[in-house]
Amino acid sequence: MCLNFYIYTNTDNMQTSTTEDYLKAIFKLSGIYKKGVSTNSIAEELSTKASSVSDMVKKLSEKKLVDYVKYQGTTLTKEGENIALKVIRKHRLWEVFLVEKLKFGWDEIHEIAEQLEHIKSPKLIDKLDAHLGFPKKDPHGDPIPDKNGLFPTIKKLKLNELKIGEKAILTGVSEDSKDFLSYLDTIGLKLGSSIEVLDYFKFDKSLKVKINNRSDLTFSDLVANNLNISKEN
Repeated sequence: MCLNFYIYTNTDNMQTSTTEDYLKAIFKLSGIYKKGVSTNSIAEELSTKASSVSDMVKKLSEKKLVDYVKYQGTTLTKEGENIALKVIRKHRLWEVFLVEKLKFGWDEIHEIAEQLEHIKSPKLIDKLDAHLGFPKKDPHGDPIPDKNGLFPTIKKLKLNELKIGEKAILTGVSEDSKDFLSYLDTIGLKLGSSIEVLDYFKFDKSLKVKINNRSDLTFSDLVANNLNISKEN
């Protein structure tokens, strides 16, 4: 009887991967919807039904992980935010490990990191962080929170904010889908690549650019808006 009670309470208290996925999604969307994240936005982010989101938000609210206000949406409590930050930290550290140590392409790592981010051992993650040299950014240029949930300051400038003749270094991407990253690989654009703006076309806001002092390419405004850069001196 005691053993059964022990197993039940530990299982009941364990944060499931579904819970973590929801909290991470709400944290991400909170950067867009400051006053509260709508049920439909969460459903779209997680590719699920709005009815399923409503049920899950109710459960998370009962666990004091989120606050829900009718007509305003869902926000994370402090505890919910702490859990979300830990998951994000693990995800981005594993992405660094997969690229730097196992030589995966940056277009291959997201789905694998989605599985690894649910590993519970804080000691393992701290050792992973130290093993990687305490990286500040993941392979896509996104900041990695430290063990206290604090993000390093990384100033983001978009490629389409540059003027003709200006040069920059690619420091990250805002879009990390496999198709987009494969496209960047195809044209030889990687983190650290040099980009020079050669021309700007007012009609569709596209840019003619030179990459690493060689290939001349034309980027749509959509592509340029998803490339994070820092200006060269």
